[in-house]
Parts: sequence; C-alpha cells; structure tokens
Amino acid sequence: MARILLIDTSTAVLSVGLSVDGIVVEERILTEARQQASRTAPLVKEVLDAQGIGVKDCDAVCVGSGPGSYTGLRVGVSTAKGLAFGAHLPLLSVGTLDILAAGVEDKESFRYIVPMIDARRMEVYTAVYSSACEKIAPIRALVVEENSFADELSAGPVLFVGDGALKCEAVIRHENAHFREAAPLVRNMAALAQRAFDAGQFEDVAYFEPFYLKDFVATVSKKNLW
Repeated sequence: MARILLIDTSTAVLSVGLSVDGIVVEERILTEARQQASRTAPLVKEVLDAQGIGVKDCDAVCVGSGPGSYTGLRVGVSTAKGLAFGAHLPLLSVGTLDILAAGVEDKESFRYIVPMIDARRMEVYTAVYSSACEKIAPIRALVVEENSFADELSAGPVLFVGDGALKCEAVIRHENAHFREAAPLVRNMAALAQRAFDAGQFEDVAYFEPFYLKDFVATVSKKNLW
C-alpha cells in the first residue's frame, strides 16, 4: 500500500490531499486567492489528522511542479521539499498541465485537449494533448490570438480547459472550440503520482525547482511610497 501526500499550489486554487494506491482518500480545496503561503501547511496537517497519521506514515510527497503562479509554485515546492526532507520520504512531481488534462472526464468527446494556465493579459501557459492524455505539443507561453490552434480546430473538437480557458473564449471563435474552467486538483494528480512512484521517478529533494517556464518579473507600484 502506497500513501502519497499530494500538494498543488500552482494556481489560485489550493489543493491538498492524501492518496492510497492512486485513489484519493482525503482532500481539502481552498478557492480564496493568495492563501498558499498561510494555509498550505495547516491543510497538510488537517488532511493527515483526518486519517490519523503523520507525515512519516506516508511513502512519498508529490507536488504540482508548474507552470503556474511563481509565488504559488515556490510555496508548494518548498513545503513539499521540507516535508520530504524532514520525514526522509521520496519527492515526486507532476506537471500542472498534465493534472488539468487528466481531470477531463469526457476525454473521448474531443480530438484534442488544451489545458491553459492563466498568465498575464491574453497570455497562457499551455500544451496540446491527445484524447488519451498524451502530450503531442510542447509546453509554451502563448499570447492567444484569433488563429491560435487553427490546425487542431480544423481537425475536430478541441477542449480548452483551465483557469486561462475562459478568457480565450471571446478570441478563439470556432465551432470546434469548447471552453471549460477548471483547477489542477490533487484528485486528478493521484493516479499520475502513483505512476511516478511505481516507476521510481523521484526528484532530488535538495536541487528540485518548480517549472516556471518564464522568468519572474517584479513590478514596481506606481503609487507614492512616501
């Protein structure tokens, strides 16, 4: 029996859970924005307490690796690394876009699945998956325009899914385009985490970093500081 502690903080939705042999047995979801820094660790404790176990009773820790929010990813990965190091557990990671694609229940209804993580303005972090959840185009940062994904749309129904999907609905106007808001929840991470665990695909706890895709750009407030 493999118990895996699951954490995803890559978007505005905070998701923490525990899986046993790839099935989620405990889950907590927080949709309030900017809660990752203050609520991730307490939610981990809540999940473990609900199952009557401690971190050391788990077999691994898995974290959503990105792309996504720079701050959110740092919180999630730092928390996961700290838990794994302190309890001497292996660390696993699952891509955020993989989690979104895996969460689509009616995959067979679409020729392609295009998960989208909201970036700035009309930019998204995205990739293209087959209906079997196989990644067939690399992850990229894309400024969405009218003709974006024209080849995929001409081939059949395409589902755009994620917190970046709905803002593209007014831009991508095609009869084969379908849009669905969703978050990368740990319930959809569980099977992917179990697969990585079974394959021994462990990360280096000391050196693992989130997949930011783009460099962090700090902004300066235009308001007077004095």
